Amino acid sequence: MNQALAEAVRACEAITRSRARNFWWGLRLTPLDRRWAMYAVYAWMRQADDLADEAGPDRAERERRMQAFRADTDAAFEGRADAGQPCMVALSEAVRRFDLQRGEFHDMLEGQWGDLEPARFESWEELRTFCYRVAGTVGLVCIRVWGFRDPEAPRLAVERGIAFQLTNILRDLREDLDGGRCYLPLGDYLAMELSPEAVKGWENSDRCAEFVQAQCRRAEAHYRRSEPLDGMIDPDCRPTLWAMTSIYRGILERLQRDPRLAVAGRARLPGWRKAMIAWRAGRMRRGAVA
Repeated sequence: MNQALAEAVRACEAITRSRARNFWWGLRLTPLDRRWAMYAVYAWMRQADDLADEAGPDRAERERRMQAFRADTDAAFEGRADAGQPCMVALSEAVRRFDLQRGEFHDMLEGQWGDLEPARFESWEELRTFCYRVAGTVGLVCIRVWGFRDPEAPRLAVERGIAFQLTNILRDLREDLDGGRCYLPLGDYLAMELSPEAVKGWENSDRCAEFVQAQCRRAEAHYRRSEPLDGMIDPDCRPTLWAMTSIYRGILERLQRDPRLAVAGRARLPGWRKAMIAWRAGRMRRGAVA
């Protein structure tokens, strides 16, 4: 790794360390020869997301910056990364080494930037498309870096990404509703004679709890369907996937036990639980390397 690439990777690692939260716990377990690529991908995603969240510039200026970012991403895929952008320099090398697919990054941008206006999804089909774009694509990129051989792995990686995103949506339900975003399908609310506002206010506790638990079951079904993925990626990267899944699935389990956490707090795993997951994943990694 030359000096310019090493400096770019260090910058991407610093972004990941400071902002990745749950993602960071798993990435630390990735073997060094692939970990740097995950830092590059995360730093790229963070920058794309920050552009979507910018409050300062007007919409036209923000869209101009987004299109410039897309063009810079294309240049990175073509081996022409701007030397002044560390995440693009590191991403360009990751593209070369791991055969990352430009279309999957474009789909990620569609998901992140399609969320500029407060989202309101009418149906599961609309929500699933969103989950694929912002999270299923991440699953695809991850397994390209981690390595896989089974042709079913990409489909299952999308399923796992959707499970993660549904967990995020349930964890952040109150925060999103406060911000005018309603990701869970309006048709699902109506089917239970509820509204987003009624769930936010927990106006009928039994019905609201049933609604949240039904959404949890949908997420859990995606976790179950994607379980074979754990045995399809390269053995030395399996602890990373296991740790990340354990954290997100643990959050979902907390919501299943106490559905009101979706609107009256924030479902998190305590530090000691994350530490136990990291300890066990570390043992798994040592077993894979031995």
